[in-house]
Amino acid sequence: MGRILLSVSLVIAAGMIGGRPASADDRSECAAGIAMLEAELSKATGAVRTKVERELRVARREQAEGEFDECMDAIRAARPALRQ
Repeated sequence: MGRILLSVSLVIAAGMIGGRPASADDRSECAAGIAMLEAELSKATGAVRTKVERELRVARREQAEGEFDECMDAIRAARPALRQ
């Protein structure tokens, strides 16, 4: 009984530490968001351009690190500036 509880505990701990693997959807949404920001960057000026450049840089870095959820956070952060 003790071995089973220890095994279950180790499996649960490993799952909590490892997190969930990035899904193909997250990866593709990140890539599409980066492409959208690149397209919008050519049209942007002034403060909007600065904000889009900064968030695009963050999104690219997070994509390279495999942190697709953080990539999407950067893309979402740029969207309000694009509405101006």
